[in-house]
Amino acid sequence: MDYIVDTLTGLVNSMGFSSLDWRNYVMIVVALVFLYLAIKKEYEPLLLVPIAFGMLLVNIYPPIMQEGGLLHYFYLGDEYGLWPSIIFLGVGAMTDFGPLIANPKSFLLGAAAQFGIFAAYLGAIIMLPILRDFEGAKSILNGVDIDGAAAAISIIGGADGPTSIFLASKLAPGLMGTIAVAAYSYMSLVPIIQPPIMKALTTEEERKIKMEQLRPVTKLEKIIFPIVVTIVVVLILPDTAPLVGMLMLGNLFRESGVVKQLTETASNALMYIVVIMLGTSVGATTSGESFLNLTTVAVVILGLVAFCFGTAAGVLFGKLMCKLSGGKINPLIGSAGVSAVPMAARVSQKVGAEADPTNFLLMHAMGPNVAGVIGTAVVAGTFLAIFGK
Repeated sequence: MDYIVDTLTGLVNSMGFSSLDWRNYVMIVVALVFLYLAIKKEYEPLLLVPIAFGMLLVNIYPPIMQEGGLLHYFYLGDEYGLWPSIIFLGVGAMTDFGPLIANPKSFLLGAAAQFGIFAAYLGAIIMLPILRDFEGAKSILNGVDIDGAAAAISIIGGADGPTSIFLASKLAPGLMGTIAVAAYSYMSLVPIIQPPIMKALTTEEERKIKMEQLRPVTKLEKIIFPIVVTIVVVLILPDTAPLVGMLMLGNLFRESGVVKQLTETASNALMYIVVIMLGTSVGATTSGESFLNLTTVAVVILGLVAFCFGTAAGVLFGKLMCKLSGGKINPLIGSAGVSAVPMAARVSQKVGAEADPTNFLLMHAMGPNVAGVIGTAVVAGTFLAIFGK
């Protein structure tokens, strides 16, 4: 009889219920909400499904993220900056830089949208020292370099998950899970967050502006562009080499036309394999014990502020360019200066089409969108050069 009781007791104790607390159950609910948004609402499902499932797994079975656990080894790719760089390779292989080459002014809109990053950096510099005095944040922020952590948090404003992970792995490893989840969450919510800001800052007449068709871009221009960008950017900011270098290598695969197998692999199989490993491992950093605290709340708030400021700055700079061009530039394309490719460009198209169904802004918005990817990587490299030594 004792044997049966001991066996049943051991079985009960081995169940997941015995080792979980209320925070794990809260995170399980959050994971289920993310899965709903990804599957039902189709908000960035390629990202949210693996992230949400990794979140679910680690809060049901925490050892899966400990040394020896499956997702621990996936996480090493995040920690060493491997997965973000490979994703940039895939993004480059999938992206047509033609709209940016055809309209170099798009670089200015991409740069303007980075304003949100610096606004969030200033906010983090103020907020993080205050959080250190609260019991719920002491264990995470003690010993953390405030400048580096602020820089890592602020990159969320670029709406670029891989860059956020890359910078956090270098400057604030303890906050990487929180930063990554916030960045990818805001990327998936681009269609919800951006339109109200865009409409509030533009008039209906501005939203109806039709832009002239972009000039044709030659194959030679498309081949030279990634080479020149790599040389110029990496010589000025060597720390951008992993991200900018891989982005441009992927694009060179695409535009050269002589390595179709490499282009197909980088933009499909390889990229999606890495998305699985990156997404699940990022989600697995959000155990209830480490995620539910004041620092997480601060990161999420600062990330939202950064993203909203970045969108607003892009639109406002677009309005300025509209005035200077005599009404030839639709300010809506400025919102695409954040790095969420190609979703931010699609949002510009959608809002413009709501004002005038015959208006086609997608290709014009792709210029600032691609410029935003490069701009966010440049800002990350700048922060890394300043705070990473």
